[in-house]
Amino acid sequence: MTQRFPHSNSPTPQHFPVVVVGAGPAGLTVGNILRAAGVDCLVLETGTREFIERRPRAGVLEEWAVRGLERRGLAGRLLDRAERHTACEFRFAGERYRLSYQELTGSHHWVYPQHLLVTDLVREYADVRGGRIRFGVRDVRLHDLDGDRPSVSYVCPRSGRREVVACDFVAGCDGARGVTRSSVAPGRARVARHDYGIGWLALLAEAPASADCVLFGCHPDGFAGQMPRSPEVTRYYLQCPPGDDPDSWSHERVWTELRRRLAAAGAAPPVEGRLIEKRVLDMHDYVTEPMVFGRLFLAGDAAHLIAPIAAKGMNLALHDAFLLGDSLVALLTRDDDSGLAGYSRECLRRVWDYQEFSQWLSELYHGAATGDPFRSGTTLARLHRLFTSPTAAAAFAEQYLGTAARH
Repeated sequence: MTQRFPHSNSPTPQHFPVVVVGAGPAGLTVGNILRAAGVDCLVLETGTREFIERRPRAGVLEEWAVRGLERRGLAGRLLDRAERHTACEFRFAGERYRLSYQELTGSHHWVYPQHLLVTDLVREYADVRGGRIRFGVRDVRLHDLDGDRPSVSYVCPRSGRREVVACDFVAGCDGARGVTRSSVAPGRARVARHDYGIGWLALLAEAPASADCVLFGCHPDGFAGQMPRSPEVTRYYLQCPPGDDPDSWSHERVWTELRRRLAAAGAAPPVEGRLIEKRVLDMHDYVTEPMVFGRLFLAGDAAHLIAPIAAKGMNLALHDAFLLGDSLVALLTRDDDSGLAGYSRECLRRVWDYQEFSQWLSELYHGAATGDPFRSGTTLARLHRLFTSPTAAAAFAEQYLGTAARH
């Protein structure tokens, strides 16, 4: 929880209008928005620069998110290097069904691995816009968040001393296990949780994708997914029991299951390659309401976690960051507090919309593997409706791409 102002090793603590905790997509986007407006800020990150620039994470960006980055001068390298995806393919009952969502909506996805976006954002923030950032900090603590003089302290990795930074606002962008989320006093937030009761074996393979789009295999033995990341690397998912041991999945077992669950008439099998990542994700969600606690504003996974079922996590983090960065600029440069006053409400509208879609899509992916004949039958009905009803297909595409006019 928040603590009183600590003893500082220096007689006069530094001061920044905003301290951003966490150098992921949300934190770095907030920092870049502030620096573009001439607002000074400090970003604190527990990892090294090399670590955050190589950490594999999400890779699917919705078009509105890319356009938001572009308007803020943050998408130059992305637009030059990212792959554009206009369709996805479902495979079930031994057949393949392609859904061209760009034809239905006029919008598309961009595939750009998160570590490349983070690399771009760090460079723009620190090297181009002159933003202050401290890597490798330890034992970050938040202080006096309910007063008008909040502060953040941390242990400097080089000196070993505790440094204190006074500020006006704290942006909590340090993820699900970060200090900002845990600094909220018990009872002040309502945390809604949902557990899907399944796991996904997340894999990265040094191999090209076997198709030019994302593949969703809805199989009685469990879901399988293929998500291209680059011409040389492909992300795969295999449904497994929650808490499963990734070491129990040998190279042979992984590729056997991928070939079986993604099999369809006329379809090429997955291209086998060396597995460079193998971990089990337990599928669960949470939403923290509100997302504001005194001078602390949560963003991204620090406020809400969404399972990778619909590839929404990085997009929600950027949505939060756009709103928070713009709202902080409005207050600090124009004395307009309307954006900050409505920040939590505006973020949560999209958060809950995406959570609902993720839950719906989970049944589409996993219903056939429940062993329940009724759920298997309704899942098959949903899948068939998706490819026989243009209205159902258009509704799916709108949710999949996040293109609703208002959430």
